[in-house]
Order: sequence, then structure tokens, then C-alpha cells
Amino acid sequence: MNYFEMNRESWNQRAEIHFDSRFYDVDGFMAGNTSLREIELAELTQVDGRRLLHLQCHFGLDTLSWARLGAECTGVDISPVAINKARQLNDQAGLDAQFVSTDVYSYSRGDAAPFDIVFTSYGTICWLPDLDKWAEVVASNLAVGGIFYMAEFHPIYDLLAGYSYFEQDDPDVEEEATYTENSGDLKTPMAVWSHPMGKVVNALVNAGIAIQRLNEFSFSPYNCFKGMTEREPGRYYLSHNGQDVPLVYTITGQRVE
Repeated sequence: MNYFEMNRESWNQRAEIHFDSRFYDVDGFMAGNTSLREIELAELTQVDGRRLLHLQCHFGLDTLSWARLGAECTGVDISPVAINKARQLNDQAGLDAQFVSTDVYSYSRGDAAPFDIVFTSYGTICWLPDLDKWAEVVASNLAVGGIFYMAEFHPIYDLLAGYSYFEQDDPDVEEEATYTENSGDLKTPMAVWSHPMGKVVNALVNAGIAIQRLNEFSFSPYNCFKGMTEREPGRYYLSHNGQDVPLVYTITGQRVE
């Protein structure tokens, strides 16, 4: 079975729904709001004038938010529907980002100058079966001395939700509604893979990314899991047996070879 094609079709349908959702708030972005959250804004700074690659960018709100901060951005996503919407937003916002429709494994900068920053965030690596290959794509498109930054949902949540913490040969394939408030009756099959944090770190290190910082957070900036409570504005928490569940982790690294 071609799981990438399954996921591509699902994300094509989800992109149409997500674009009109309150969750993504495209109107707010067009009015000048940023889609970036406090975690990445605090940890990934000094993007002005730097070439930034955003892997798995969906329809580009974060890509374009980095562009508004002065980065020279390229966004990559598997969904052509999402990429077309990203290009439309780019034109409407008067920005100069570039967008490419391809799966992560197939993307290459080619002969152009490598990127200064590679960025990815929130619910991305679960769609990829091979993190070693992913890390090689990160490193091959990043200049020596360049920064890799990711913010990702913590794999502990997946375990509590009934998925394997450790990697398995075959993905979990389920039909489920999307996470935005306007999902309606849409349920499409999607394939996801589990990746423990140790695998993420080791894949990056083996590809030549020196890890500078790994942080864990007890809150999510998105209200996207069942049972979350907003204790402070924009911070959503989840408890298990009376204790806070780690919901997000971030990795900052630098290409050294």
C-alpha cells in the first residue's frame, strides 16, 4: 500500500477544511497576526535576512509568519491543495515566500545555496516512516553552521492515547475526524508512525546535526487533544493521575559536517 498517497489525499481534503476554520484563523493572519506560538518565537530568533526552509508547512501560515519577520522562506508540503492555498496567501499578503509540493524525502535544494535554518513544527514526523532519511534531508539542505529547529508534540501523549511509544514496522491506519472545529463528517484514512524521542535525537546526530538544546513543556499552544484545559491564555494542559503530561518538546541543533 502507498501510505504517502493515502496521506496526500487526506491532507488535500483537510486543507480545504482547515483553511476556513477558526482554529487556523486565516482572516486574523491577513489582518497582521502571526501564526507562530510563544515557544518557537522564544527559541528561534534572528531569522531576518536568513534563508529558512519549512518542512511540512501545510498551507504556509507559519512559513509566511517567518517571512514577515524577514526570513527568506521556502515551504514544502505533500499536499498540492495546501501548497496552492499557501501561494494564494503569499500573493495576497504581498510576501515573497516560495512553496514546493512534494513529500519530504523527495525535496532537494539542488545547486542553490543551502538554507541557514531548517524548521518544522507540531505534528509532522508522525507522517514519516524513516527518521534517518528525514534527518538526512534536513542536513543535506542546511548550510554548515546552520540551525535546525523543531517543535513537536511529545510522544508520551501518543502512549496515553493508546499508540505505541516505540517504533513499529507498520503504521497505524485509522479513519478519524480532523482536529479543527469545522471538521463535520469528514473521516479519511491516514497512516501514522511512532517515533520515540531517542530515535529523533539519534537520527539528527547521525546526520551531522549537533544538538544544542532539548526542552520539554507541560503545555501545548494548541487546544487539539481531548480533555485539555486552558490554565493561562494560549496554554493548554492535560493531566494524568493528577500530574501534568509533557505535551511538547523542542530541539535546537546546528549542522557541523
